[in-house]
Amino acid sequence: MALESTGDASDRKNLLLLIQLRWIAAIGQLVTIWFVHVELAIALPLIEMLAVIAFLVGLNLVSLLRYRHRERVTNTELFLELLLDVGALTVQLYLSGGALNPFISLFLLQVILGAILLETWSVWTLVAITSACFIGLTAFHRDLPMPHSHLAGFWNLHVQGMFICFALSACLLVAFITRINANLRRRDARLAELRQQSAEEEHVVRMGLLASGAAHELGTPLSTLSVILNDWEKMPALARNSELAQDMTDMQAQLARCKSIVTGILLSSGEARGEGTIRTGVRAFLDEAVADWRSLRAPVAFDYENAFAPDEPVISDLALRQVIVNVLDNALEASPLWVGLVARRQGDTLCVEVSDRGPGFPPEFAAELGKPYRSTKARAGAGLGLFLVVNVLRRLGGAVEAGRRAEGGACVRLTLPLIGLSGGRP
Repeated sequence: MALESTGDASDRKNLLLLIQLRWIAAIGQLVTIWFVHVELAIALPLIEMLAVIAFLVGLNLVSLLRYRHRERVTNTELFLELLLDVGALTVQLYLSGGALNPFISLFLLQVILGAILLETWSVWTLVAITSACFIGLTAFHRDLPMPHSHLAGFWNLHVQGMFICFALSACLLVAFITRINANLRRRDARLAELRQQSAEEEHVVRMGLLASGAAHELGTPLSTLSVILNDWEKMPALARNSELAQDMTDMQAQLARCKSIVTGILLSSGEARGEGTIRTGVRAFLDEAVADWRSLRAPVAFDYENAFAPDEPVISDLALRQVIVNVLDNALEASPLWVGLVARRQGDTLCVEVSDRGPGFPPEFAAELGKPYRSTKARAGAGLGLFLVVNVLRRLGGAVEAGRRAEGGACVRLTLPLIGLSGGRP
């Protein structure tokens, strides 16, 4: 669907280019008719020719309404637009000399535009129609008296008309084909970006399936260990040993922590049972995530500022919570002595900045931010944390930026639209 909508956007831009070209054609025809009729004193069927120009103006107004009120533009519609232009040009040529009119080569301009914008069958149909119109104009047309036709060289009116047609066609082709190609390049770049996103999301899905499977498999051994520890705590010989009793208490706490992690994995993948949607506020969500991280990691120095105001109701998203934890973990690993987090509101966006005093990111890292297994850490599997961060934020309509602090260290900035956090469509 995303790839299809990208093609539709490109076709809409091309329709707008055709509309602009038609305005130029209408104005050019008015100027040409005035010059030939007034300056060259060549009699023209003004009523009929002005009626054709009025038709082009009306067609453009209809096309503009179509462009503004509908998102999808098909190949057939572009083909019909060009076909109507060919029809208007044919009528104008019929009224002004037929195939002997030097502007007959404007048919080629329509064919070139069709070759760029249309599908193969449409282009060849357009070639056949313009060829038939050319042949028809050799036999059916109104004669146009040409004064000074006896002059040779460039002073011959027919030669001058051919030159004007050539210069006009060349300028229009360069201007509009350049813009059409720019539209196509933007479309291709967008398609490449969407394919890359699709590949990354597939990678995330595989990782999610592996995590979910591992969580299922870990449930049984964790439960077994919990039962064994409960039995040990009831054994008198072990209960009298204070050191062993304390160790068993610590082991129970760690088992409870492991069960909580497993439950969180299953809940985030939609497999936990009996759990409803948890709604909270942005401030409470951030405070809770930071408090849990601080209690588990116990950083030496941690500056936390929650300046998000006014508060906003959101859904407690475990994936987003893990995003914040991942960024904090990376900062703590790079800078064990100090980590900072500042959260603030900018309009309808939540901005979270995590800073550290570590070595910072190398300049080339910004271009590879969020790519799997791209990391400054020299160990296997490094880089998956930021990869997951980027993909989770992308799903929520947010973005990640990484840079260096002026006073030294790194700064990772997370931006999230509040509509994505509240369960709406970003």
